[in-house]
Amino acid sequence: MASTNGNGHGGKKLVVVQLGGGNDALNTVIPYDNGHYRDLRPAVGIPADDVLKINDTLGFRPGMEPIKELWDEGKVAVIQGIGYPNPNRSHFRSMDIWHTALPEDIGHEGWLGKVIREMDPQGENVLTGVNFGRGLPRALGVKGVPVASVGNLETYGLFPDMQDEALRKYALETFSKMYGGERGRDAVLDFLGQTGLDAMKGADILRTAPEMYRSNVEYASNQIANDMKSAAQVMFADLGARIYYTSHGGYDTHSGELVTHAQLWGDLAPAIGSFVDDVEEHGYGDDAAMLVFTEFGRRIKDNGSGTDHGSGGVAFMIGSSVKGGLYGEYPSLAPEDQLEGDLHYNNDFRVTYTSIIEDWFGMDAAPIVNGSFEKFDLFKN
Repeated sequence: MASTNGNGHGGKKLVVVQLGGGNDALNTVIPYDNGHYRDLRPAVGIPADDVLKINDTLGFRPGMEPIKELWDEGKVAVIQGIGYPNPNRSHFRSMDIWHTALPEDIGHEGWLGKVIREMDPQGENVLTGVNFGRGLPRALGVKGVPVASVGNLETYGLFPDMQDEALRKYALETFSKMYGGERGRDAVLDFLGQTGLDAMKGADILRTAPEMYRSNVEYASNQIANDMKSAAQVMFADLGARIYYTSHGGYDTHSGELVTHAQLWGDLAPAIGSFVDDVEEHGYGDDAAMLVFTEFGRRIKDNGSGTDHGSGGVAFMIGSSVKGGLYGEYPSLAPEDQLEGDLHYNNDFRVTYTSIIEDWFGMDAAPIVNGSFEKFDLFKN
């Protein structure tokens, strides 16, 4: 089991990248020699000659060259056929399932929020979990668990322009009255008040991270690259952050998929490559692992310009401590094996979660993922 202490950098760290909209697994890890793929995707199929081949049957889409380089170095685990029973093709419901690890019920606690609570039961560090983006993903949401949500690292905070703490508290109370109503006022006030106080505690601390950052790695000028750079800045500042979360949207490719998907991975793959280079340059490579996931895959057959909501997706674990390779089975594209035109999942996403929780963080996964699951051997000793 991997150590929870790391090499003096405040413990093992997990970076989560959520691909919002439903990333097309078939055009990400491509079965380039499969006749069914060619026949069913006349409009959006990637030519075999363009595929970045990783073995005799599979390869990454063009634009994923930085991921291919990491694969060649043994730092990428491709989790094929990932999903859950009775797949739901609603963006909101499916993402909620991934966030709460409850496929059959409505959950109220995010799986990563529970991980943070286990790491810091008293909520002593408001920066144990940091989200880079607007709002707070449900995966991080647990009552009483503070999480910093950062839209811009330079201006982080709730009502950040209000320097007077009493004035900020007054603003929070006014906000709660406006949106909470009298009946719900106390609960809203308590939540916003604590959120605001946590934000104020973390704001000034987080703003120091960019000032301390020095690197030879150059990131591209786009949002996902900025988020990856911000995660690196916070990590290297040794502020006690263990969970880093960000989202990359736009993967709902019902139309114009060839252009859109190429642009998305053309931004994402270099951002991931730069981040891995950065953490390795700064000596955090052995202590940082990255999970890349999406809520569902796409239909096998294209719709003439894109692909519609499907199942049987793909996820990635990336990092120097990751055992690179293929995990799970690539789902069959044969008509008789399809799930109503979709790929069948063959491994529950909670297998991957369990592997991360137990073998990376050294925790008991069952209460976090709501059950006992097998594990992949994803990490080096």
